[in-house]
Amino acid sequence: PQMVENFLAGGAAINQLARQAGARVVVVDVGVAAPLDLPGLVARKVALGTANMAQGPAMTRDEARAAIQVGVDVLEEAQGAGLDLVGTGEMGIGNTTAASALTAAFTGAAVEVVTGHGTGIDEAQRLHKVAVIQRALTHLPADHSDALGVLAAVGGLEIAGLAGVILGAAAHHMPVVLDGFIASAAALAAVRLCPAARDYLIAGHTSVERGHLAILRDLGLVPLLDLRMRLGEGTGAALAMTIVSAAWRAHWGMATFADAGVSGPAE
Repeated sequence: PQMVENFLAGGAAINQLARQAGARVVVVDVGVAAPLDLPGLVARKVALGTANMAQGPAMTRDEARAAIQVGVDVLEEAQGAGLDLVGTGEMGIGNTTAASALTAAFTGAAVEVVTGHGTGIDEAQRLHKVAVIQRALTHLPADHSDALGVLAAVGGLEIAGLAGVILGAAAHHMPVVLDGFIASAAALAAVRLCPAARDYLIAGHTSVERGHLAILRDLGLVPLLDLRMRLGEGTGAALAMTIVSAAWRAHWGMATFADAGVSGPAE
């Protein structure tokens, strides 16, 4: 709740980088594990946090579906206000664990390979994290191609919400600049749900989280930046949005040689 309040007050890193990019920050509560009533918050809470995925599915299928729909609805509302480029970002507690679990489940990579140190845990804690994820993966649906079932089993409400944002943007043929590991795990889920969404994804940067590279390889994406960032919040997406905007301006604004009256080699 304190982090959400800071976003709304404009004091977080994403607020500064969004201003630099000329982007608007939309803060959505899909599943913060506390009641929130804050000015400016888009309140779409599906549940008060997820369940313990080490003991059973993190969400019911209905909760996962509802969180995806929140993302679609928020995108639709923003699209009606003139949106033309989307950057995804999140704030969740412990959600590198969920992202690692989703990455292992969707790509088939070993849990040890895709599980990093998150917010600064030591190696012993990381190995415990690996063990917890391996236990959580026993709750996957028997059919691992059941993308909604996988997302419900080991995902998070914010990750499902971001998957919905991506699906909504793709439906409007709108490009999506991904942030780091967790936002990319949401993209992986979105593409498993609807493979055509892949064509609208731009990898903003490479996270220091080791699982991120596995996702980028799976999706066939080449990141625009590699700054060893790990903050999340959409900060990597905001930085990359300036490059995407520059590319758009160069493509549509530059005159051709013919337009500019510049002679070619045979003239």
